[in-house]
Amino acid sequence: MATEAVSSVNSSAAYGLDFQSLLKIILTQLTYQDPLKPVDNFQFVSQLAQFSQLQQSQTLNDQITSLLSAQAANQAVSLLGRTVDVLNGVSTQSGVVQSVAFSSGQPMATIKTAEGVIVSNISIADITQVR
Repeated sequence: MATEAVSSVNSSAAYGLDFQSLLKIILTQLTYQDPLKPVDNFQFVSQLAQFSQLQQSQTLNDQITSLLSAQAANQAVSLLGRTVDVLNGVSTQSGVVQSVAFSSGQPMATIKTAEGVIVSNISIADITQVR
């Protein structure tokens, strides 16, 4: 029963349960366990260690996501005023980055071509060269 509870809790934790919720699940498991087949101390401590490790992994994942967002923002802002080549379908357009906006956390550039055409909503991933 303990292994089933661990796998059930691990899959639920991926959907946003915090460490306190996981501890409540353990407490509930202990409250309703069969007194004739108790969970031994080793299994209990092992489950607590797994929950603690899961919480640390989730915290680290959140921090890495924040770091990547900040890095993408810095990279996008550094393009302001620079001439870039952008892959636009099958052709390449060149222009000067006029502005950077963020859509759903992703940086999107606006360029002005040599002909004076404004091209908006350019993903940073579509930029092939920076001059």
